[in-house]
Amino acid sequence: MNTKAIELLGQVFRGLSEGELAKLSTLVVERDFPAGAVICQEGAVEHSFYVIVQGRVEIVKSLGTGEVQFDVRGPGGFFGEMGLIESAPRSATVRTLEPCRLLEVDEAVFDQLLADNPVVALSMMRGLSTTIREADVRTIAGLQRKNEELARAYAELRAAQAQIVEKERLERELEIAGEVQRGILPKSFPEIPGLSFDARYRPAREVGGDFYDAFTLGDNQVGLVVADVSDKSVHAAIFMAVTRALMLAQARDSRSPRQTLLDVHYLLLRVSTFDMFVTAFYGVLDTRTRELRYVRAGHDHPILYHGRTDEISLLKGRGRFLGMVDDLDLEERSTQLWPGDLLVLYSDGLTDAVNPAGERYGVQRLIDSVAACAGEPAPYICNTIFDQVLAFQGEARQFDDMALMVVKVL
Repeated sequence: MNTKAIELLGQVFRGLSEGELAKLSTLVVERDFPAGAVICQEGAVEHSFYVIVQGRVEIVKSLGTGEVQFDVRGPGGFFGEMGLIESAPRSATVRTLEPCRLLEVDEAVFDQLLADNPVVALSMMRGLSTTIREADVRTIAGLQRKNEELARAYAELRAAQAQIVEKERLERELEIAGEVQRGILPKSFPEIPGLSFDARYRPAREVGGDFYDAFTLGDNQVGLVVADVSDKSVHAAIFMAVTRALMLAQARDSRSPRQTLLDVHYLLLRVSTFDMFVTAFYGVLDTRTRELRYVRAGHDHPILYHGRTDEISLLKGRGRFLGMVDDLDLEERSTQLWPGDLLVLYSDGLTDAVNPAGERYGVQRLIDSVAACAGEPAPYICNTIFDQVLAFQGEARQFDDMALMVVKVL
């Protein structure tokens, strides 16, 4: 046995003379182990004691969640002493982390050593006490670290739970806002001889800013409106509701589409705190003469299909959006409707719809769709146009609200 191994034995078995150490060195067995070798198996009854000459070992213990490493020992360290002191099963597993050279002391050698040198027992007990104390310190530090990690994980869990609760609350509020908005949009249209109405609507988010309506004004007149708020948030839905309420109120005070929108515009400037505006088309149709007087406030050009000639025209008219600029100029125009004519009012969510390739649906596709089904009943026309836009869009994201209302002259 080399000098280093004898020195290590002297460090472990303090109190032995040089002669006694030399004699002991002839009784112990020097053994080599590869990395990953199990030297002591937890639960096994073994009667050997080991001193590490070269390499490192780990001491691990099985818990319910797997193995936990309690210690790593290198040259000069020892383990397995409890297997010599008592016949209890091993309390932990010792495994080599790298190739190791160990000195193995079996029970018979150890018992003879203690009988011949009682001072060795005291030295062993001191060493054992130090080992246990150091293990306790490491265990306590490990538990404190685990407690800190658990506290952080618990805090993160509570924060995540709070975020989930807040998200669910916001989703519920948006759901309620969407229900309120759908309740504002008309569920049915007035029954007017010689006219047929239908509409479709699809917001880009839970709530939107488009609206449409057809309402009687008395004196054989009916108001037609489609509008688009400049945002797609909950604020846009509120702004839409305010604008619609003002529109209905002002329309009953004036039969002039231009004056009605001017009144709505200035009221919005007075009552609104949102940095938003509204584009709108508003017309008043005389059900006896079928004259349509209308105003475009920055809104998309409505499509008019002429049943007698199969021609299609866009309703023109000068005008800017409502609720933003003080000085508003609106041009009121009129056109004559005849039996078989079709008026298509829409928001730009239809014409701005894009397909997965990034192509816009555009006004021309909408005109072609109107021409292809203009002779059909209003509900068929409305559903066909809307479904064709959605089919064109496919799996692409919807960026804007879509509103469509058709008026068929019978």
